[in-house]
Amino acid sequence: MEKRINIMTGNSQIPKDILLNNLKELMPEIYSEGKIDWERLKATLGEDINFSNERYVLNWAGKSDAFRVLQAPSTRTLIPVKEESINFDETENIFIEGENLEVLKILQKSYFGRIKMIYIDPPYNTGSDSFIYPDKFSETKEEYQKRVGDKDEEGYMIREGMFRKNSKENGQYHSNWLNMMYPRLFLAKNLLLDDGVIFVSIDDNEVHNLRLLMNEIFGEENFVASIVWDGGRKNDSKKVSVGHEYIIIYCKNSDLELNDDTLWRERKEGIDKIYERYELLKKQYHDNYSLVSKGLQEWFNSLKDDDPSKKHCHYRYADEAGVYFPSDLSGPDDGRKNRPRYTVLHPLTGKPVTIPSRGWRWEESRMKEEISNNRVHFGENETTVPNGKVYLKENEFQAPSSVFYKDRRGASGLLKKLMGEKIFDFPKDTNVIKSLINLIVREGDIILDFFAGSCSTGEALLEYCKENKLNANFILVQLPELIDKESRAYSVGYKTIADIAKDRIKRVSNKINEDNQGKLDFNPDNKQDLGYKVFKLSDSNFKLWRQQGIETSEELEKQMELFTDPISQDALNDFMVYELLIKSGFDLNCRIKHENNIYFANSNEMVLLLESVSKDIISKVIKTNPQKVVALDKLFEGNDQLKTNTSLQMKDAGIDFKTI
Repeated sequence: MEKRINIMTGNSQIPKDILLNNLKELMPEIYSEGKIDWERLKATLGEDINFSNERYVLNWAGKSDAFRVLQAPSTRTLIPVKEESINFDETENIFIEGENLEVLKILQKSYFGRIKMIYIDPPYNTGSDSFIYPDKFSETKEEYQKRVGDKDEEGYMIREGMFRKNSKENGQYHSNWLNMMYPRLFLAKNLLLDDGVIFVSIDDNEVHNLRLLMNEIFGEENFVASIVWDGGRKNDSKKVSVGHEYIIIYCKNSDLELNDDTLWRERKEGIDKIYERYELLKKQYHDNYSLVSKGLQEWFNSLKDDDPSKKHCHYRYADEAGVYFPSDLSGPDDGRKNRPRYTVLHPLTGKPVTIPSRGWRWEESRMKEEISNNRVHFGENETTVPNGKVYLKENEFQAPSSVFYKDRRGASGLLKKLMGEKIFDFPKDTNVIKSLINLIVREGDIILDFFAGSCSTGEALLEYCKENKLNANFILVQLPELIDKESRAYSVGYKTIADIAKDRIKRVSNKINEDNQGKLDFNPDNKQDLGYKVFKLSDSNFKLWRQQGIETSEELEKQMELFTDPISQDALNDFMVYELLIKSGFDLNCRIKHENNIYFANSNEMVLLLESVSKDIISKVIKTNPQKVVALDKLFEGNDQLKTNTSLQMKDAGIDFKTI
């Protein structure tokens, strides 16, 4: 047999590889992730076998381990970075810099069931992208933590430590991606409101697995749609130009009734131009609606076919109430024989109009009411069957289409214009994200994006709030992924993608603020929230009790000495405040007041004593009647009596008191 050289590896191909390649060509159905599934092979060859654990289920290598990763609690925290924030004390927008699996775990208590909309644009698993995934299960927990914690001299996480390239040659190519997505989507579901919705962008590489995965996590009954986004033709394809991608949509609970008839509806494009033309024609023809209607029809005919207004050319008539189209008043073709066949007189000729062959849609009393309200369109004479009037102003909204075209290249140009440089490849289109936001987000809602990238979602929400004069807030999560030192972004000063994201939101905020100030009707008392709080993922401010490796009483004694003071060496009071509040279930926008060595959270919901304690301080705290008080145990050092009395006083006052 002639030896074949494997160009990729430089190794000769062994007979087994040749046989396997031939088998793959003959029976591709027996392969799973590049390996033979022996049960499928036996079944294909006609053997009577029982598949192990036979049921309709998505399964993959490492699924049980991914579930364990999901269940493992995080001991990490978020620390405030006020110097990188905008209007930290007032804004309710949040930007979190850190690995999103850990961040999602930290947010579980504070934001459980509070997020209205999630949009994410995760790695598409193209075979050339890299991402973190927790399925390197040959590592010990300590090895994994060390790998994802590797940092350079300036404290930035090393790309080689954080990421693994998921090549298609990898035997667990799909499994790696599923192991990355599974825990994140599971935790994300917990954060959604009961009427919350998640949108996930994806392409053909993993759309099939994503649907099955989300069916398992969100329930197949909560699937809404798979939107196809045609982003334009790609001419570099050898066979078919694949220019589309998908947006997969799931509800938290599809059984809930909508309390807003504008939800899941989009305003028809081009209708404002129709209203403008209608008003212009009214002025021109002095409310002669016959001429207004004629002028409207001529205007529609003059429009180009790709003009959005032309899609509504059936709204070709007008009266004093607005623009309308005539709708058929004959009875529906439902087999009913006894449709009403009463007489209707033409308003001009006074003669009976032609009755539809199937009779009237409405009963006679309804017809009389509609005629008196000028809701019936009559022809020139009685020979024409009348129609109902369907007004455009009553039908401005429609359900979104499951297929749309939007050239993806425009997003890159807009971002370049905003940033002054091309510093990020393939950003998501903010107008597309705005259209999704429009379907779901209303006053006071929170939107989450934990694959924030360059922060297209943040820009889209700020622009949407500006255009619709409402207040809604974002939580954006982005890993401080190092930028290639050879890139243009690095040369102009950005070190991480998170740096690009923060600067983008800052520039958008400044632009909106400038636009607002230039408006004559701008109300300074009704300002949009254009700031953001920056938090960064960090190790806990409190030392962890570790028993691993403790085998002798001497080692235990050393460990106990080490943890006499539970506070980490580099902990700051502000950092401890937020960690204690987050782990107590307070959100990142809780109001914190620092007064007389006392920290108050949301007025008196919780009090923190981190600086000093005394009889006077304890007395002041009790007078505020807080629900909970947490104090550092070391503050009572050498004064056991004060600690005992404080505990008794708090108990008598019905206050939950704890020391750390």
